[in-house]
Amino acid sequence: MPKLIDISPLISPKIAVWTGDTPFSQEFLCRFDTGANLDLSTITTTVHLGAHTDAPSHYVPNGETMETRPLDLYYGPCQIITVDVPRGERIYPNHLNGVEITAERVLFHTKSFPNPNHFNTDFNALSPELVDYCAEKGVRLIGLDTPSVDPYSSKALESHNAIFRHDMAVLEGVVLTDVEDGVYTLIALPLKIQGSDASPVRAVLVE
Repeated sequence: MPKLIDISPLISPKIAVWTGDTPFSQEFLCRFDTGANLDLSTITTTVHLGAHTDAPSHYVPNGETMETRPLDLYYGPCQIITVDVPRGERIYPNHLNGVEITAERVLFHTKSFPNPNHFNTDFNALSPELVDYCAEKGVRLIGLDTPSVDPYSSKALESHNAIFRHDMAVLEGVVLTDVEDGVYTLIALPLKIQGSDASPVRAVLVE
């Protein structure tokens, strides 16, 4: 059997969400320990939770919503690339230090958002130049181990919009702590939520 590497953070009430967004909560409507014949729960949460993908409608007026995105974007060869960039700065092509991009999906390991249960605002983000460079290399999905491909303070969302120009997919919030650089098979299918601007995913690398 192939080895599966889970790169999704644990979803619990402790997980951090973007400032002002809806935190995760779970309410049990029925419990075995209170005499019910089953456990039954409901959740309330932002769709930008943990490992998640953005739909174009999140950052472009009248953009495609989640249920319309092609599933093959989120499944297939994926390259993990570790970069060494000062906290809070964007990643540029020169930060790849000569590493060749060889897969249609790329995830950058920045180590700048080390605790999914603690929201730090000085995480690394992508530069529009890096998005353009990856698109030239045939990349169809791009992402990293932080809450956003743009910096916390960005309002123009330059990298999101560069991704839109190239019709690429986004994967944010993955955990790459124990993952070695290299090429794997990514499985990170979004939920088919009508009209949604994003979806949590169970992101897995197949070794």
